[in-house]
Amino acid sequence: MSADIVVRRARLADYLGLGQAFAELSRHAVEPNPHMSPAAISAATLLVPEEAIVILCAWRSEALGSESLVGVWALLRQRDWRTGFASVLAAPLVPLYEVSSPPVLDRDHAEDIALAMLRHLLAASDLPKTLALPLLPLEGRCFAALQEAMRITGSRLTRYETWQRPVMAPQPGDDAERYLRRALGSGYKKRMQQFRAIGKGGAVSFARKRGNAAREAFETFLALEAAGWKGEAGTAIACLLEDSAYFHRLVELLIAQDAVLVDALLLDGKPIAMGLVVESAGTRHFLKIAYDETQARHSPGRALTIAMLQADFREGPPNFFDSGAGDGVDAGTYVWGERRQMANAILTIGGAIPSRAHLAAGARMWLRRLRDRTSPH
Repeated sequence: MSADIVVRRARLADYLGLGQAFAELSRHAVEPNPHMSPAAISAATLLVPEEAIVILCAWRSEALGSESLVGVWALLRQRDWRTGFASVLAAPLVPLYEVSSPPVLDRDHAEDIALAMLRHLLAASDLPKTLALPLLPLEGRCFAALQEAMRITGSRLTRYETWQRPVMAPQPGDDAERYLRRALGSGYKKRMQQFRAIGKGGAVSFARKRGNAAREAFETFLALEAAGWKGEAGTAIACLLEDSAYFHRLVELLIAQDAVLVDALLLDGKPIAMGLVVESAGTRHFLKIAYDETQARHSPGRALTIAMLQADFREGPPNFFDSGAGDGVDAGTYVWGERRQMANAILTIGGAIPSRAHLAAGARMWLRRLRDRTSPH
């Protein structure tokens, strides 16, 4: 391991002032994760206790005694029914809305940083040695760096539910037509006919709002979600005071960084589907979708993703688009053609004995399998 990399825990107040350093790290990371950013952590404090947040920052020595931020992993001390009432460190802080568990690692030192982080956790007498990672990608260089760090420290990763998350990784020479044909395969003709059929009911348009315009569009998004079954059930964001406050703070902070998009598919000027998207260092991350349930025959959610993809290629597509889809989401809802293997995983650091968190994760997996077998198809 490189001797010039050191991991220290950051005080929350200090970390919230590292927005510029985090942005620079993201531009040089093996994989950006905007849900580890100071903006996301600030918003998360509305849903989780500040004293439960543990922020690992990796620093690399530079000339003249200065340091550069080369790694971040935001973790949450957690002990509840989801962990079998065992003490764990969990990432991300808000798994209901945040879409990825791994740290942000500088691409030039990824393996060294991952190892330094695990060694820091292993040596910390006041921290649990079990990490709950419910949204962990099982491929890519970040995961490879964690695997090597686990090998060296004698740590163990146990995988429970696994699924395929739709993502977009465009190839050189792609345009929207070529990409959609490849992504949709034999379903291309049917899906595009369904998409074009929306125009039989009126004038179809697409709007992408960012900056200050995203603020008003976000309120429209909340109203659209609340108008459907989630509103009736009381689970829409607008119906949940703490969740609403979280999203308003997150969106406001991201607007200040020009890092949020609100996309809308409109019929005669009225939104039938909307998506909330976060940008980070050339990548995009789908955070939330809402649609008009009276237009369900048109599959408005899928139609929105087609319109988004077409807009992306007109403007210049992102290097990577993460759908954020969880283990219970039908991958066919999206049109992005690549798949990333994901897992609900538990990482046991060093020689720590498996805890009740493993039993809780295993029970959840078997209960879900039983439900899937007994539910009507």
